[in-house]
Amino acid sequence: MPKPYPEEFRRDVIAVARKGQAPLKQIAKDFGISESCLAGWLKKADITDGNRPGLTTAETEELRELRKRTKLLQQENEILRRAAAFFARELPPKMSYPLVLDLAADRIPVAVTCRVLGFSKQAFYKWMKDPVSPRDWDDAHLLNAALDIHADDPEFGYRFIADELADLGFEAGENRVQRLCSLQGIYSAFARRRALISRPGPPVHDDLVQRDFTAPGPNQLWLTDISEHRTDQGKLYICAVKDVWSNRIVGYSIDDRMTAELACAALRNAIGLRSPTATIVHSDRGSQFRSRKFVHLLSHNGLRGSMGRVAACADSSAMESWFALLQHNVLDRKRWATKEELRLAMVSWIERTYHRRRRQRGLSRLTPVEYEILNQAPLAA
Repeated sequence: MPKPYPEEFRRDVIAVARKGQAPLKQIAKDFGISESCLAGWLKKADITDGNRPGLTTAETEELRELRKRTKLLQQENEILRRAAAFFARELPPKMSYPLVLDLAADRIPVAVTCRVLGFSKQAFYKWMKDPVSPRDWDDAHLLNAALDIHADDPEFGYRFIADELADLGFEAGENRVQRLCSLQGIYSAFARRRALISRPGPPVHDDLVQRDFTAPGPNQLWLTDISEHRTDQGKLYICAVKDVWSNRIVGYSIDDRMTAELACAALRNAIGLRSPTATIVHSDRGSQFRSRKFVHLLSHNGLRGSMGRVAACADSSAMESWFALLQHNVLDRKRWATKEELRLAMVSWIERTYHRRRRQRGLSRLTPVEYEILNQAPLAA
């Protein structure tokens, strides 16, 4: 079964086709899809935009979600009705746990009640086992004494407060006093905040590439990075993933915000089209590539992360050179009025020119698509 095209790629192809600058057959050929596939995409897009009658994909999903939600609301209605009066008392959060006991007495499962009311089962059972622990009791007394000491001498910080508590007969370490004072907001009147110093983030992966941007086969080494360009409507960011074996852009994403989701979307597009296994994904130390979401995406799909050093452009030179090519051929050619205009220009250049028309000497004067077709036996057959 063929791999589905990414949603972002489909939107870009539809936008290019609607401009009407070329026949549908030529556009389908330029983007590497069949004419019937493009016609189907345009039909679904017309239904979604209201230009043609029919049930859209979004409406079908919405009906399915509404049925699930209706069934769930029927189960939660009784809990919410009983909880309305209870929460109107404005009790502290932990005092809401007795409501779970009352509902459990009426044969309402504890798990359902905790989920609806926003509690965790572990926290509830821990509270039920020990509603007021000796530690909490001692902390409350320590905190009351610390407040009295600080009220008498506002210039006292947690160290002086700890000394005074020891003289009063309390047995508490300095770290414990510091934690309680921080939670309560007890600070010395002379305390000054330290200036924040910006430092590069720590790497979450080792450098597995060591500036050797070669690979004996496909899907063994990918490079990724993010670039930006200005338009009259603001900046537009693109994150691209390149396979160094064929120099093909196997995944990309374009957005007006440079977030971790931009990098994750580009990687998900590449994974959806290539199905890699144990592929090395090399990047710089940008916060998007160090984010928990991006690292989890790598490990969940069996990919290995790699990162270069700080302020070492040569560690990502192969990807930087591609962005320089994009800058010279697309971004710097004119002033872009809208983000959509620049987006379509980048997509058209990547799919139509770079992948299928621009020959590269490093690939024996072949385009990236031609090189992959000739060097992959199953695809060539």
